[in-house]
Amino acid sequence: MPRKAKLQSIADEQSSQGVAAVNRALSLLAAFQQGSLVLTLSELAERTRLYKSTTLRLLTSLINANLIQRFEDGRYGLSYEVARLYAIYAASFSMEHVVKPVLRDLVAITGESAAYHVRQGTTRFCLYRVDSPHPVRDHIKEGDLLPLKRGAGGRVLQAFETDENSANQSDDDDEDKDLYARIREQGYYSSIGDREQSVGGISAPVFRANGKLVGAVTLTMPAERYDERFIEPVIAAARKLSALI
Repeated sequence: MPRKAKLQSIADEQSSQGVAAVNRALSLLAAFQQGSLVLTLSELAERTRLYKSTTLRLLTSLINANLIQRFEDGRYGLSYEVARLYAIYAASFSMEHVVKPVLRDLVAITGESAAYHVRQGTTRFCLYRVDSPHPVRDHIKEGDLLPLKRGAGGRVLQAFETDENSANQSDDDDEDKDLYARIREQGYYSSIGDREQSVGGISAPVFRANGKLVGAVTLTMPAERYDERFIEPVIAAARKLSALI
């Protein structure tokens, strides 16, 4: 009779759907991280909470598929098939297919309009936008240029710009510098009437894995519908995009 594991494997703990053996094999691939590019059998078993015998069988299948390789010293690492799959993914990557679903989810949660802004020179560019279902809303469109130093999205882009891309910040007055420092500290910006008197906005930054700012997720609504409860969904959407991008 097979031994019963004291703890569930990582794969079994995270998902009860699909094929268990496939989920466990994928958990082995996920065990490789930055700083852990090469792992021993014991390390793989420990990280996935699989028996060594199970780990070894799964590794054999992954090696046959060229997803994992075994080195002369007995340790394991990712193999060239991973690089081939990544090249296909990179070639087919579309920002729109990544950003738009996150914006739609944000609109579904809040009922307000969501946009993704990027910096373009001394302005900000509305790259993607999903409108609120409410008939009363602001009517910014994809492709519109907006102020960089007014409005929630612009303030966030300005606050989180890296030093090499923000030479114009030296021209900011002390009040603006204090504001940008506060935005960086709290991780978002919310306001009413910063760009237009009747419009409220909440925005949070989106970063690449290397920490470089790439854009901002911004939620806008009429001032009378502004709700601080929308702050957390905006932050969550920005973090999700940071992970995806």
